[in-house]
Parts: sequence; C-alpha cells; structure tokens
Amino acid sequence: MRSVSGVRGIAGADLTTDVVRRYAAAYGAFVRARGGRRVGLGRDSRASGPAFYAAAADALVAAGVEVVELGMVSTPTVQLAVEDLPLDGGIVVTASHNPIEWNALKFVGAGGRFLTRPDADALFALADGAGVGPDGPAGRRSRDDGAVGRHLDRVLGLPWLDLVAIRSRRFRVALDCVRGAGATIMPALFEALGCEVRAINLEPDGAFPHEPEPIPEHLGELSALVRASGADLGIAVDPDVDRLAIVDESGRPIGEDYTLAFAVRAVPPQLRGPVVTNLSTSLVVDDAAKMSGLAVERAPVGEANVVERMMARGAVIGGEGNGGVILPAVHLGRDAPVAAALALATLARTGLSVSAIVNGGPRYVIVKAKLGRPAGSLDAVYAALRRRWSDASADVQDGLRLAWGDRWIHVRPSGTEPVVRVIAEAPTDADAQGLVEDGRRALLTMGA
Repeated sequence: MRSVSGVRGIAGADLTTDVVRRYAAAYGAFVRARGGRRVGLGRDSRASGPAFYAAAADALVAAGVEVVELGMVSTPTVQLAVEDLPLDGGIVVTASHNPIEWNALKFVGAGGRFLTRPDADALFALADGAGVGPDGPAGRRSRDDGAVGRHLDRVLGLPWLDLVAIRSRRFRVALDCVRGAGATIMPALFEALGCEVRAINLEPDGAFPHEPEPIPEHLGELSALVRASGADLGIAVDPDVDRLAIVDESGRPIGEDYTLAFAVRAVPPQLRGPVVTNLSTSLVVDDAAKMSGLAVERAPVGEANVVERMMARGAVIGGEGNGGVILPAVHLGRDAPVAAALALATLARTGLSVSAIVNGGPRYVIVKAKLGRPAGSLDAVYAALRRRWSDASADVQDGLRLAWGDRWIHVRPSGTEPVVRVIAEAPTDADAQGLVEDGRRALLTMGA
C-alpha cells in the first residue's frame, strides 16, 4: 500500500527486503536529484525491522548516499535529526500503530517534514521506473548516537515550559511502551520531568503484548497498572512514538482526542495563533482552544494536510484526534514526548486531576462507521445530506462535514481503503448514532 504516509505491507509477504531495497534506492535517487547527499535512517522495534533497516542502508549506499544511521529511535526523533544535523532526508522503518505483522517505510523530506503528495508521487514514479541505480560513486555510512538526547533537549528547552511547576508535582506516571521504540525516550523524559514512573512493556523487541494502536480498547493492562500503582495518570504510546493516549487516575482511558485538548491548554497566553486540526477531530479541542482564547481551523484528514495548513496560517499548535500533537516550536511533526510534556504542564498549571479536567467541560460521544464505496461519484450523497440538513454549516475540503454548535457528521472516502468513512459526534450516544445512521442510509441509497 502506497500513500503520502509511505509504503507499507505485511512483512515477508507484500513488503520484502527486495521491495525495501527498491524503494530505498529510489529515495536515494530522489534525494540526489535534488542536490542532496545525506539521509538519516531509523527504525522501530518490529521483528522485521533489522533486516529491512540493513536492506535500506545497503540500497542507499549503493545509490551514492551517505547513510547516517540512527538505530532504533522514535519517528519524531528521526524527523528532528534530519532538521538538526541537518540532513537531506530520512527513512523510518516503521508501521507505526499497525498490527504486529506489518512494517513500512516512512519518507522524511529535507527540513524534517514528511514528503508532500507531489514529492511522494515523484518518488513512487522513480521506484516504478526501470534502471534506478547509482550514477556515481557509492556512498558511505556514519553513525549518530545523539539524536535522542537532542530530541529531549528540544522538548525540555521550550522557554515557556514550566519545568519547576511540573517537577514540583512529582507526578506518578504509569507508562506502556508496547515493547516499541518508546523505551528509547519516554522513561528518560519522565525522569527529567521529576516523575515517578511505573512502566510495562519496555523491552523493545517488537513482541507487542496487545494491539499497538493506543485506543481505549487496547489499554486494559495500562488501566490496571494505574489502579494498582496509584498513579496520577497513565500514558500509552504507539510503537514509533508519534501518538499518545491518556488514562485518568481511576484507570479510565479518556480517549485519544483529549491528548490534543490537554496540549492546547498548555499553550501560554503570550503565544497567539490558531489551532489547526482535522475535520474528524472532537469538539473537545475546540473547547480547550476557547478556554485559551485561540481560534480553531480545520484541515483535511492526514498529518501532511494539517502541517501544510499550520505553516500557511502560522498555527501555534496543531494535531489530530488520534493522539498526535504537533508543536511548531519543537518541530512540524506528531510527537508523543511533546504531547506528554504538555499534558503534564496542563496538570501542573491547573492543579487538577485528569478526570477533573475531563469532567469540567462538555462531554461528547464519537461514533465511527464505514461502508463499501459506491462505484460512482459521492456528489449525490453529499447533495442528499446537505438537503437533509440545510441548517448545518458545510465544509467540503475533504468529503463533506456538516456541523452544528455541539455536533457534526463527516462523510469522506478513505485514502487507504476502498470504503467511505462516516464519523459523527454529539453530546449523547443516541444523537451521534442517529447522525451516523442518516449518513449510512444516504450511502446505501447510492449503492454503497
């Protein structure tokens, strides 16, 4: 599967060392065609990672590129290394939150941001073409062991992050790294923030003990640890550490949309600019922004789309409702260490517990569904929904999003599956379910 997020597949079946070599060689040619010579390479802990990492390194060297090996690190650590050293690009061998049998290549452009759609298309065209190979001398390898330290320094060095207030709280944190790359940075971050940490699944061997996406149904072990240890909160990260979820002090997962909401509340009053998030993110982010006097702007779904809008609008913070927080003051990419530091900053500043913050604002229920995609255009579906709810505010950037004050529905074609996603949020489950059912009926009428 190919998208702006990279190339992914089942390790050993769809994604083999030969496939990895082909795309890594194409990326080397892509970088060199733009005058670059140095590429960072990192990976998460998946069992197929070492072989794919070695294959990618060999192909890049053969393509005439200097490979700066970063080893097992988080995805945002690789992005920062590309920006800091600086390098001309990077590859991360990771399937992020995908199940254990998957792996992937994520491609980082110069400046530390993921490739744009036109650049990704250009890379794929090179990979599909015949005869991609070196046009000069072979490259070489070097090693950088300072990337994690620089990442921590960047987070802890935020001038407005009140380290004294955070450290004075001596937070008790329960941590689940899902045996991924989180072990390379999250314990050190919490130690630097003066926290007492009880951790599970720190062994970075890729033997995920549960499904690795940090959503409530996968956080049972962490919830039990929070209760057993008397922790102030639980923190879960995905295998490549760009997403983070929070569990409250009672052991209840609060939902990954709250990660961005907590981060928004940490933005100090002197920083002005919009909050950018995607069209399918919860209204809890709008509520948090309102409390901080910040406007919210919504972009199409996808990290690259959010980052592009953040750059265009001078956003102070952004992210997505999947637990991804993007803070331009650190870098323009989702970053779980940043999300963790900002969540603790919010708790320290307010003096409140996680549950008190959640219960202190409006509550919503999000319901998600997907249906087979109709053969024809979705325009007729969108038109029917707009007639059905003529009083709603309509956004057509990415499918159709219809919104009222305290509820919304978003209907959009998936970028990774042959399905249409229907997502709705409302104050009650019945209201959200009703919106989704209306969306489903409109799609079924059109043959979905």
